Amino acid sequence: MTSVSEDRVAALVEAARRAGADAADAVYYRSESTQVQVRLGALEDVQRSDGEEIGLRVFVGQRSASVSSSSLTDDAIAALVERAVAMAREAPEDPYAGLAPADRLLTGAAPEIDGDDGADPAPDRLRELALVAEEAARAVAGVTNSEGAGASAGRTAMALATSTGFVRGFSSSGYGLSASVIAGEGASMQRDYAYHSTRHLADLEAPEAIGRRAGERTVARLNPGKLPSGPMPVVFDPRVGSSLIGHLAASVTGSAIARKTSFLLGMLGEQVFARGLFLRDDPHRPRGLRSRAFDGEGLPTQAIDLIDDGVLTTWLLDSASARQLDLAPTGHATRGGSGAPGAGTSNLYLDKGALSVAELIGDIKTGLFVTELIGQGVNMVTGDYSRGASGFAIRDGQLAEPVAEVTAAGNLKEMFLQMTAADDLVFRRAHDVPTLRVDGMTVAGA
Repeated sequence: MTSVSEDRVAALVEAARRAGADAADAVYYRSESTQVQVRLGALEDVQRSDGEEIGLRVFVGQRSASVSSSSLTDDAIAALVERAVAMAREAPEDPYAGLAPADRLLTGAAPEIDGDDGADPAPDRLRELALVAEEAARAVAGVTNSEGAGASAGRTAMALATSTGFVRGFSSSGYGLSASVIAGEGASMQRDYAYHSTRHLADLEAPEAIGRRAGERTVARLNPGKLPSGPMPVVFDPRVGSSLIGHLAASVTGSAIARKTSFLLGMLGEQVFARGLFLRDDPHRPRGLRSRAFDGEGLPTQAIDLIDDGVLTTWLLDSASARQLDLAPTGHATRGGSGAPGAGTSNLYLDKGALSVAELIGDIKTGLFVTELIGQGVNMVTGDYSRGASGFAIRDGQLAEPVAEVTAAGNLKEMFLQMTAADDLVFRRAHDVPTLRVDGMTVAGA
């Protein structure tokens, strides 16, 4: 599939040059997926999707335009090229526009990331996985109802070509399994969930384990109380703690820095996290959910410590933001089917610390252990943080009763400096962290 798509994007770039573009790049995506949903032991829905899109970006001097199409007929492609060049000629000049530097493009053999297992499970196999997961969740004592379980399988092919000679593509597979159930009755009902996503079907967690975890999490939330308001340590479960490093990643993109809309503006080379913490982006992890050999502009990718012993080492730069900041692109360009590239991470993770989870919370007299975050109360310009939360009270160094309807607040600058990591890091998501403790936050409870 990738060789065909590479030919398509190369031909599209050549057509744009013939039509008068000084430079061009083209990207192609094809995706196919099957999703199965069950509820209360019965099949509820089966969906199949299969689509493709091709995008073209052209430059006429310092003017540029981007267009895309989901129709790949000869007439549609010809119209796409004509429209793109015409739009570029009328666009305003942008001194930072342009392709990635030709001397920085990936050459030679690409790193092997093992992102496609070649499997194509039938819908009945996905149904079986979902049914087993839901059955295991419903079997947990205290579970009273089900929101269902779902299983999915898919494959994506991507290809990129530039008029500077880059033409490459790759394919990746993806699988997911989830379950969500309800415990309790009436106004006392609680819900929770569990899920797992992988590149290889063989790596998918057993459905019994996913279902059991969903049920146990749900029952554990029954009869929640509230914490007293005040300053206290807040401990983040890994499934919600990963959002903290997501805020960091968003704040160090080149566009945010160039527009001066980041709370970390001017902090390059400064201590941002507590000493001893390392935040790594690893695009070459075998079977990683966001592994990639090249970025959205054709530059080679490489593992890098964004945070090295607490110090911020780099911005995440595509070519346009790099020119604006008078720096070099970093191989973090991201690209969809339309529009200009942005910048982002691949497999981002905060490395584990030295303490067990028990040791991490062992000296907390009163605190909050967060398992769910609600709302979007994060100001990326100032770093102010305030989100609804639920989870468990920490009392005398132990997890205690469930709590709900509380708010955890602080400022990300101070939160990062007051953060301590446990030793329980597991690679399960695109952003991974161990259990995290943040001292000095303010909790609004009862």
